[in-house]
Amino acid sequence: MAKKKSLFKKLRKNESSLVAEPEAPVDEALLDAITQPKVEEVVKPAIVRKPYIAPPKTYPAKVDVQVNKTDLFGALNKAKQAAIEDSGKSEYVGEFYSVDSDEERIATYLFQAKLPGYVGWMWAVTVAKIDDQSEATICDVVLLPGNKALLAPNWVPYSQRIQPGDLGIGDVVPTEADDERLIQTYAALPGEEELDNTQIFEFGLTRARVISIIGRDLASKRWYDGDRGPRAPIAQAAPKPCSSCGFFIPIAGSLGGAFGVCSNAISPEDARVVSFDHGCGAHSEALIKAE
Repeated sequence: MAKKKSLFKKLRKNESSLVAEPEAPVDEALLDAITQPKVEEVVKPAIVRKPYIAPPKTYPAKVDVQVNKTDLFGALNKAKQAAIEDSGKSEYVGEFYSVDSDEERIATYLFQAKLPGYVGWMWAVTVAKIDDQSEATICDVVLLPGNKALLAPNWVPYSQRIQPGDLGIGDVVPTEADDERLIQTYAALPGEEELDNTQIFEFGLTRARVISIIGRDLASKRWYDGDRGPRAPIAQAAPKPCSSCGFFIPIAGSLGGAFGVCSNAISPEDARVVSFDHGCGAHSEALIKAE
């Protein structure tokens, strides 16, 4: 008995069983050059919201301390013990580094810090003496950064640190009052949206703010350059673009001229916003013709 050929081999050999091929591209530049006079194009600058960049962090000038291991006040052991008590563990206080004295009765003993996360820092123990005959007393114990200290990065506001995927169940992220992605509804309707009375009620005046031109530009650029735009690998291998698919539902508003929603349950883009020139293998016209 003859073996049955696989479906894919049949598709390759049988010319009548073909996946719908994309239409031949039209050279629009050549057509415009023939039919229309040459007009210099005015390139409008794209409005892009630049990511937040924290200003350079400034620190007090680091002065190289001249290493002086002379125990000026005879308080080396007392100073080290004070550092150990402040740190909580003896292993957090390292070797004696130097003594710094700017005044006759005050000196600062420096010890290497071995605290986790404080690479290159020093324990600074300040001691004082009333006179030459009195005993030295502890004034202060602090941590100071050395010349090669590991310092914390610039502080960035929480609103600038949040990235896509960070928002979880129950989390609330307030929107700034002057967020450039939003605009007052009464200011957005005349110039940016042409809505009838029903649409104004449904999509405009029931909200205090709506998306602004900047917000739409940011969204459209993010969507178009993302995984559901024309440059995605799945779109490059698709038989036809989404705009010719029966499962493609255009969205309303100004973004409807370039984007829609996929409604094909077997498509990886189901219920997602896709661009007109995106595509996948689940195109409605990717048919196998009957023999």
